[in-house]
Amino acid sequence: MRRRPRTPPSPLPQRDGVDPVRVRLPPGEGWATVRDHLVARLAAGDGVVDGMLDAGLIVGADGRPVAPDAAYAPGAYVWFHRPLPDEERVPYPVEVVHRDEHIVVADKPHFLATTPRGSHVAETALARLRRDLAIPTLTAAHRLDRLTAGLVLFTVRPEERGSYQSLFRDRQVTKEYEAVARYDPGLSLPRTVRSRIVKERGVLAAREVAGEPNAVTRVELLEHRDGRGRYRLVPRTGQTHQLRVHMTALGLPILGDPLYPVVTGPVPAGDFRRPLQLLARELEFTDPVTGRAHRFVSGRQLRAWSSYDAWAR
Repeated sequence: MRRRPRTPPSPLPQRDGVDPVRVRLPPGEGWATVRDHLVARLAAGDGVVDGMLDAGLIVGADGRPVAPDAAYAPGAYVWFHRPLPDEERVPYPVEVVHRDEHIVVADKPHFLATTPRGSHVAETALARLRRDLAIPTLTAAHRLDRLTAGLVLFTVRPEERGSYQSLFRDRQVTKEYEAVARYDPGLSLPRTVRSRIVKERGVLAAREVAGEPNAVTRVELLEHRDGRGRYRLVPRTGQTHQLRVHMTALGLPILGDPLYPVVTGPVPAGDFRRPLQLLARELEFTDPVTGRAHRFVSGRQLRAWSSYDAWAR
């Protein structure tokens, strides 16, 4: 069996906790120069790639700037830092629940993305923690939606990341969520919801379709008052937006949800009112590296339950 060629380490350091972009030049392409390939691949706008090459901002594995007329070399790598977008700072801290030489468990606030993606780059939980804890090797073992608050597991050592990711892949992590939604006295709970959920690329909301179930959620009512319920949600699978879809299917859309049951208009940047009332409350697993049993609990509260009037204003 042929070994896959080793990816060389990045010659560029992180910037603001964000890794540089790495581009591998694929074999079998007919490009004459590196510049031609990058212009076609990145679709960055007229003159952007040329400007970066002229400024020496795109480098090869040796750390030297790639010349504007450098010949295309199949299999080679180049690196560069993308310009950071203007990001509205999420005005809530990322709390560290646990830290050791292998993992960091963070309690993420609403509105903060877990990892860099799209227009959220430096203002993410991963980038913040890398800066605040001075751990440039920190990576996420799983993700929470930007609008969902609660516990996220990060790994410290790159060589151990796969072991922790496999916990989630193999469903060896017990996850419990908490949600606030309307109370329906006619709905019999607890119950287990099973359905098939699909999420199409470019479509904001996921949907349920006919077919073999790929999403399973246990829904329990913890307490209710003033027409609202506080619910415990225990997912057995990890489909995109699974909890939000299943609660909506029960007629209990989670308060503050901009996608379910109806997609609403985009919230203006800097508007942090009425966060989605969904919280990743608990994580429980056996550490695959140390063998230690872990159970972590979020210290956050859902404001639509603890202080509804303040949340609704």
